[in-house]
Amino acid sequence: MNKAKITTHQSNPQKLSTRTSTAFTQVLSLNRDAASPHTNTAAEARSQPQTSTSAALSACGTGGFEVEGIPKIDDPYKKRQWQLEHMAGAFRVFARKGYTEGTAGHISVRDPVDPSTFWINPLGVHFGLLKASDMVHINEAGEVIGGAQRPVNAAGFMIHSAIHKARPDINAVCHTHSPAGKAWSTFGRHVDIINQDSCTFYEIQTVYENFGGVVLEKAEGERIAAVLGDKNRVAILQNHGLLTAGSTVDEVAYLFTSLERTCEVQIMVESTNLPKKRIGHDEAQFTANVNADPATLYTEFQLDFEYEIRKSKGELNKGI
Repeated sequence: MNKAKITTHQSNPQKLSTRTSTAFTQVLSLNRDAASPHTNTAAEARSQPQTSTSAALSACGTGGFEVEGIPKIDDPYKKRQWQLEHMAGAFRVFARKGYTEGTAGHISVRDPVDPSTFWINPLGVHFGLLKASDMVHINEAGEVIGGAQRPVNAAGFMIHSAIHKARPDINAVCHTHSPAGKAWSTFGRHVDIINQDSCTFYEIQTVYENFGGVVLEKAEGERIAAVLGDKNRVAILQNHGLLTAGSTVDEVAYLFTSLERTCEVQIMVESTNLPKKRIGHDEAQFTANVNADPATLYTEFQLDFEYEIRKSKGELNKGI
């Protein structure tokens, strides 16, 4: 592939200063500790989700109503069920978008009752059929300790267990062999910050360059976890695909769908072999502070999640 020339927009302080100064300050501060009502069941969480609305998310809406945010569920057992429902919803979204590839692909969610363990999808069940009750509870030794009594993907365990252990701030991890992600991963490059949506990945993406085949060894999983460092939430695994990580399954699922589309768009752009203009640092950072905020990403995913709830007629909610 011939690499097109890339130019960069210079930051324009005057242009930025014309934005509402209050909104700019709020977005940069990203106050994620805004007080809000608590909910205690999965059903209540869906009907009253405005419980952790960040300043970035609040800046996205207008009209006198608070933008819905991440539910806060105090009971860890009820939170577990809520997470598994959203996990099943994420898989069904991925199935609808065409991310299935045989038995490849996995999402994991840290268990709120025992955070040293996590839940992952069973091996050999189609993404589009998964329910909350299908998920497998597994410990750091790879032993099934609850949930569905089924095998899990060995490579998935190696990757996810290493990341959960290395990054206590991460509660969910996602990896599939999606088409555009596989295609873009062959170049071993970050996605370019060349449009508003790609700003989501500004300064939170990394590339894992050492493809070592199917991840069946602990050391390979640890190397993937290491390349994420202490702040990255997105990894392009060279000759392999995409991986996202974050605080909720909704966040990582939306990050993944957005990154997949970004890779698709980038491949289209590369095919023209025309000069590209990068977005400048200030504009990219400003946009990232909104786009990549966990509460914003959670809210973005709810459109797809609610669609799957409606389509499944409640099936994906079947509990453990």
